[in-house]
Amino acid sequence: NYLIINSITKNILTILIMVMKMKENINALDEINKGACMGIDAIDCIMDKIEDKNFKKVVSEQYSDYKKIEDKITKVYNKYNEEDEPHETSAMNKIMTWYGVEMQTLTDSSDSKIAELLLKGTNMGIIEGRKVLNNKELDKEVIKIINEYVKMQEIAVEKLKEFL
Repeated sequence: NYLIINSITKNILTILIMVMKMKENINALDEINKGACMGIDAIDCIMDKIEDKNFKKVVSEQYSDYKKIEDKITKVYNKYNEEDEPHETSAMNKIMTWYGVEMQTLTDSSDSKIAELLLKGTNMGIIEGRKVLNNKELDKEVIKIINEYVKMQEIAVEKLKEFL
């Protein structure tokens, strides 16, 4: 009897650990997807304010990189959560992003100011990505996507600095 109960307990614990790990992966993918969506939303709000064609090219590349991250997350998400889709920014967040950009560029809509705003947002994405990596037990494929997200933004930061 004891051996049967012990075996059942071990199986239940194994299942619980697997479920917890799945939840961690889902939460990590959701956080990174929301960050990518926020980047996309911000770029959508400021793109037509950019005057320098080289700056516009850099921002377009960043936009494209965020879209690629979104696509990668979508492709692996069902492995962890078959019933849902990756979390995105809410309509209220989109409105707040637009409003924030409009207010921040009301008196200064120079490319330098826009670069500053993008740098602040991109740095927030790097911080969030690093926090997720440092504080969660994740599968290798999820870690790979998050590392790519962070690296992409670190590269974008260096490029954006040129337009300050």
